[in-house]
Amino acid sequence: MSDTRKRDLNRRAFIGAAAATVASPVFAQQDPTPAELAEMAASVEMERDVSRNVRHNISSFRTLEWQDYFDNLDNGAILVDITSRALHFWNEDETIYRLYPTSVPASEDLTRLGRTRVVRKVEGPDWRPTPAMQERNPEWPDYVPPGPDNPLGTHALYLSWTYYRIHGTHDTRKIGRRSSNGCIGLYNEHIAELFDLAHVDAQVLLI
Repeated sequence: MSDTRKRDLNRRAFIGAAAATVASPVFAQQDPTPAELAEMAASVEMERDVSRNVRHNISSFRTLEWQDYFDNLDNGAILVDITSRALHFWNEDETIYRLYPTSVPASEDLTRLGRTRVVRKVEGPDWRPTPAMQERNPEWPDYVPPGPDNPLGTHALYLSWTYYRIHGTHDTRKIGRRSSNGCIGLYNEHIAELFDLAHVDAQVLLI
C-alpha cells in the first residue's frame, strides 16, 4: 500500500474516532428517566457522527395541501412531516409554497408531535447546553457563539415548546436523515429563506 493511501486511511480513522468521542456522551447514560429523555429531545444537539446509527437519506418531495392539516393560513403555516423528512411552508395569502428537506429526531423517544408556533426569530443564534446536559457531559462547552461551530447554523426559528427550534446546520450530512436530538434542521440556505418568509406567530404542526 502506498504511503499516501496509508496516510489517507489513518486520517479517516482519526476523524471517525474524534466524531465518536463527541457523540458518545449523549447516548452513554444508562436507563434515562422520562424527564431526561424529554430534556434530551428538547435540547439542541451537539453535532454527532451522522455516519453511525442513522437511517439512510430518504426525504420525500411529495407536495401536500394545507387544507388537510390547518383550518386556515393565518400568519402562515409550517408543516413538518417526520416520516418523509420534509418541511412545507405556506404564506398567509397562499401565494408562496416551499418544500424543504430536513433532518429529524433520531428516534421516537426524541420526537415531539403536535401543534406549536413560532415565537422568536434569530439570525446568528448562539447555543448553551441545559444544566442537566452540563452535568452529564462536563466536557461540552458552556456556550457556543454564532459561527461555523454553532449547532444552530445561521438562523433559527424558536417554537413555543421550550428548547425546540427549526434551525440551520453546518453539517450538511444530517439533512434527510434521522440524526437530531429533537429539533428540525435545514440547509443554511433554506433556513435563511424560510426565516425571511415565516413570521412570528406562524402556525407549526409536526406530524
